[in-house]
Amino acid sequence: MPFIQVTMLEGRTVEQKQELMRKLNSAAAEVLGGDPNRIRIALIEVTGDDWGIGGESFNSLQAGS
Repeated sequence: MPFIQVTMLEGRTVEQKQELMRKLNSAAAEVLGGDPNRIRIALIEVTGDDWGIGGESFNSLQAGS
């Protein structure tokens, strides 16, 4: 049973997250084969303070631009 974990910045709508899960599920089933109902997906949302790029938080970088 495949397990897909996506970590992303918060802020997407429920509809966007549901569409992402549907498309990831379809792609995994197509590429890996097997039962699509056995694929598991976890979306992990983090704040801009918890997301680092080059040693700086995303929010710090956004504030500096």
